[in-house]
Amino acid sequence: MRLAFRIRDVISSLFGVRRIGGFSGVARTTVNTGEHLDFFLVEHSAPDILVLTERDRHLDVMICLSITDRVLTITSSVITHNLYGRIYMLPVGLAHRVIVSSHLRRLKRSLERR
Repeated sequence: MRLAFRIRDVISSLFGVRRIGGFSGVARTTVNTGEHLDFFLVEHSAPDILVLTERDRHLDVMICLSITDRVLTITSSVITHNLYGRIYMLPVGLAHRVIVSSHLRRLKRSLERR
């Protein structure tokens, strides 16, 4: 993941996108609206829902994590604003599906062991 973020930052910075550096790995027990989780802005935080956003001139990203009846739902939305945003999302969209699926399988195995 670190290498993927480095590559992303190098290429994206050529197009005026700020470097995000990746995820810190810092565990948080609480988070409040208006705070940042790494590069995401916390738009809404409640016991059963977390809404995160990241916006720049190329695209807007929203991620919503919600839990209902012990079922985790992850919804993501990306609105692209220009050609760079659309091109950026081609490999990123595919990579995110693989990465998120892998992390969710790992989480499921971890929870099943408990």
